[in-house]
Amino acid sequence: MKRSLTLLFILFVIAAPLQAQKVRGGLFKKKTPVVDTLPGSQRLMEVLTLVQNSYVVNPNTDALSETAIRAMFRSLDPHSIYIPAKDVVRTNEALQGNFEGVGISFSVVDDTIRVAEVIAGGPSEKVGLMPGDKFLRIDHIPATGDSAINSFAFRHLRGKKGTIVEVDMLRGTDTLTFFIERDKIPIHSVEVFFMEDDSIGYIALQRFARTSVDEFRKAIKQLQHQGMKSLILDLRGNSGGYLDIACGLANEFLTNGKLIVYQEGRARPRQNFLANRWGSFHKGGLVVLIDEQSASASEIVSGAVQDWDRGTIIGRRSYGKGLVQTMFTLADGGQIRLTTARYFTPSGRCIQRPYTKGSDEYDNDMRRRYQHGELFSADSIHFPDSLRYQTAGGRTVYGGGGIMPDIFIPMDTTPSTRFYQTCRRKGLFNQFPQIWADKHRSDPRVADFDTFLAHSDSLGLFDDFLVFAADKGVVRDSIQETCSDSLLAFNDNFLLLQIKALVADRLFGRGNYYRIMKSQDEFYKTAVATLRKQE
Repeated sequence: MKRSLTLLFILFVIAAPLQAQKVRGGLFKKKTPVVDTLPGSQRLMEVLTLVQNSYVVNPNTDALSETAIRAMFRSLDPHSIYIPAKDVVRTNEALQGNFEGVGISFSVVDDTIRVAEVIAGGPSEKVGLMPGDKFLRIDHIPATGDSAINSFAFRHLRGKKGTIVEVDMLRGTDTLTFFIERDKIPIHSVEVFFMEDDSIGYIALQRFARTSVDEFRKAIKQLQHQGMKSLILDLRGNSGGYLDIACGLANEFLTNGKLIVYQEGRARPRQNFLANRWGSFHKGGLVVLIDEQSASASEIVSGAVQDWDRGTIIGRRSYGKGLVQTMFTLADGGQIRLTTARYFTPSGRCIQRPYTKGSDEYDNDMRRRYQHGELFSADSIHFPDSLRYQTAGGRTVYGGGGIMPDIFIPMDTTPSTRFYQTCRRKGLFNQFPQIWADKHRSDPRVADFDTFLAHSDSLGLFDDFLVFAADKGVVRDSIQETCSDSLLAFNDNFLLLQIKALVADRLFGRGNYYRIMKSQDEFYKTAVATLRKQE
């Protein structure tokens, strides 16, 4: 109890002046100057002591501490957070680039947990698990029915490296038992890369984790061996990650000595991050794709590329996160990500969007963008002259809230059919591809990705989906559509393409979905056209 009160007291001293501090007793690993106790923190400690000594029942000071800490951080900025010790591992997995488990991805279909993908070289592949296998029991606990949910699978399959999990699987009509030794499982940042033609390559980066730059270099090396001269870097939906990894990726495109980004805070002097001469793609056409979910590290890279006129930014205005968080570890294993600085693009732009009016307005920014028409027309976006900056080549760019692309791509406003929306709400697009893939893995027409594409029109995917949907209570002809015949035909073609892409994803692994869907992607098609004009 005393420890909880002390922890809360120290945390308040840290957060109140909005800077990292070294408190007597050495709570944090990072050493920073001692700061005198503030009257506000004294008042807080006085209240907590009164509650502890005089409340009608014995108070749960751990719970009080958690509540007070979270409230404290809500009064700072939207990106300073407190992570309890129990949540640290799961929270940091995506940024570390690995987790500990059995090495599969799975889906839940018809009250059954099914293996969707077995990670190459992982523990499950080593013992012989295969895509399509169904879980019956995990460590003798039934894994079907009410237990067939994501949280159950995560809780029982993940665990410390070296521990053993026993699983009973159904493969066809056979029940098989496997003993799987958990190990470190990589989380890939680059899940898809390919050549569009003889000279244009494509790489999609999902996150900025510890392994991201190495993965990017491996991908671009393979593409260069295939003749790549121009690159499409897809950062859509990439919410960011480590600052140094963002600088490492931008370094791949910028020549020696060029400023990538700089950061500056109240207690932190300006720090510049410069490119060196070791980048792998200093020359050649470059397009970076961004959207309203591209944030933080994604904005560092796209901002540097834009400010140095190194490439073309295509898409929609990015998220607008220009705050730098420093990680501090607490004595109990919990962590604090505390905003300690802002970052600025080479031209001097701070792209953090305003947050002074409270978290509700900040969190609802995307909804406002939609309502104001920004996602559909660049003309609805207005920047004051005070936020005008110049690129190295003299082009005008703006700060004040995200990276504005050089070429704007509006959100697709083509209405989808009621049938499509009903299937989506019922989760049929998650269920059908897995079931279809499990039934057809031995079909020679799906032996590999190229063979699948060549025979996809003869596989009956669309008709099979209609039958599956009808079995689930969604009958296409019974749902009246109000759109035109031409729009119905367009949506049927889109539906077939998406089903084909989802099945390819289940059969051949992640990344193959996009290799099929790119033909309907205006971002991608515009990027290809832009690079071809530059050739």
